[in-house]
Amino acid sequence: MTTVLLHGLGADRRQPLDLLTPAVHAAVGTDELIVAPDIRAHGGFLTVGEPADFHIDRLAAEVAATVREAIDEAGAPSPEASAPLTIIGISLGAALALRIALDGLLPIERAVFVRPSFSDRSLPDNLRVFPVIGQILADAGPAGADEFRERAIFQHVVSASPSGGRGLLTQFTAPDAARRAMRLVEIPRNRAFRDDAELGELEPRGIRSLVIGAPRDPVHPYALAERWAAGLGAPLVELPARDDGLPVQTALLREGIARWLQHTRA
Repeated sequence: MTTVLLHGLGADRRQPLDLLTPAVHAAVGTDELIVAPDIRAHGGFLTVGEPADFHIDRLAAEVAATVREAIDEAGAPSPEASAPLTIIGISLGAALALRIALDGLLPIERAVFVRPSFSDRSLPDNLRVFPVIGQILADAGPAGADEFRERAIFQHVVSASPSGGRGLLTQFTAPDAARRAMRLVEIPRNRAFRDDAELGELEPRGIRSLVIGAPRDPVHPYALAERWAAGLGAPLVELPARDDGLPVQTALLREGIARWLQHTRA
């Protein structure tokens, strides 16, 4: 069996590995093959490329190809020759997991969408902060963090969620952040799905899904998690807000995923 973990915008494969591996092992055992690729211009994927390379369809196809290569290198049977995959994505990773499942790029059996942030709109209000960071990084490099702190768009986020503001500032300290700034400008322009009807296409294909969200998160609005869950016909796990205590949120996230994986295990 194989589980695929996908990270968020500006993070890398260590994010879902650290956060989600305990839940996967608790639910299905430590012999589960876990594949966590770096998305283009993140982590060990050093190539940046052109703006068109950040279209969500291209990113999803690239991720799917990397997953297949990793499964092959691990000596495991191809996804088609073995049990279908479980895929778990965080934020941007959730959008990519959705596209991979909808487009049939990998044989997915179960999908978990953690704190979705993408919708059927290009550059929605909750993601407008990222191109601002990207442009500042391109112009001033990591030193531009001080300028960003003065921007109204940052003040809006930090007033709603101090931890959300701190999370945005990590974009300036990420490895090679200035050279990779294009990712922050281009990726938020993507739509995760065409409309709510497209979300409804997963369940008839036998793909079971779970959505996880938290309140008071300006970048990952809880109302958007509710919309994903309604469109998918999926259960929704509500976590406590990150500002109320990250350790508690993390523990309940892992518990919720492990419980659902155990419940839906074939």
